[in-house]
Amino acid sequence: MGFRLLLLTSLETPTSLDMVKAWPERLRRELPELEVHLAESGVDVPDVIKTMDAVYGKVEPDAFARARALRWVQSPLAGPDPNFYHQALVESDVVVTNMRGIFNDHIGAHVLALVLGFARHLPTYAIQQYERRWKPHTTAVHLPEATALVVGVGGIGAETARLCAAFGLTVTGIDPRETVAPTGVVRMAGPEALDELLPEADFVIVTVPETPATRGLFTADRFARMKPTAYFINVGRGATVELDDLDAALRTGKLAGAALDVFQVEPLPSRHPLWDAPGMVITPHVAAAGPYLNRRRTEVFFDNCRRFAEGRELRNVVDKANWF
Repeated sequence: MGFRLLLLTSLETPTSLDMVKAWPERLRRELPELEVHLAESGVDVPDVIKTMDAVYGKVEPDAFARARALRWVQSPLAGPDPNFYHQALVESDVVVTNMRGIFNDHIGAHVLALVLGFARHLPTYAIQQYERRWKPHTTAVHLPEATALVVGVGGIGAETARLCAAFGLTVTGIDPRETVAPTGVVRMAGPEALDELLPEADFVIVTVPETPATRGLFTADRFARMKPTAYFINVGRGATVELDDLDAALRTGKLAGAALDVFQVEPLPSRHPLWDAPGMVITPHVAAAGPYLNRRRTEVFFDNCRRFAEGRELRNVVDKANWF
């Protein structure tokens, strides 16, 4: 079965734009009945979209209002900005899919590097090296006696849990959807158990996407529930953590350290106090960096195109009201 597909490039980076431009020819070879259009600017989208069955990219509200046959939208990202899910799209019957799952190994490795770095005081030693100071630590976190709480046990959280367990940590997990514990997780619980489990964790690792329920999830109250010897790591979305509250927790000794790869405002303003907060590690939204991402995005999208053409269930269907 053929269908009409519109490729939009507004969310593409320079490294992925060439990939999308090459898709039409390949799609036509693999799905001869497919009618595919590429729109590099938004000027003609409202007219072209009228007859499209599917769109890859962000569909603005004015263009969406003109879509008469639209049944499927593929997000180019795993977690696009919430304005991707405008009210008309959420309330419609249009199915949305995303790119979750393609970063699991890269982000899991990034988290493990942070856990090991904190356990062996590497952030502190990096500062001491810069200052040319020799000050050995006589203690370290013994991972087989430590607990990691993974908040968000989807693909990224499950891979993170597996890696942490391989290094001996006891891993507990919190997730609103997943109830079966993946490899390495000794206990699964729902979001209502977060406050109960926070005081038990030596590492709190947050991988959740931004949703209406996760905005502002970690504030002063929750940092106060954690051990003063605990470390906080966020590789999910910046909107889940109140940065000023985290800064205060570090400066008052309520946490031993923290590492963020995502922030409420990006780039993090150069004058923000978190840059020099004690025990703070900042990485510039690079946890997902690694090889094969364009190949993986292509595989997910092309597989969904084949599924859509054959009337089969799509991969990575989104709960539109919750943006993930």
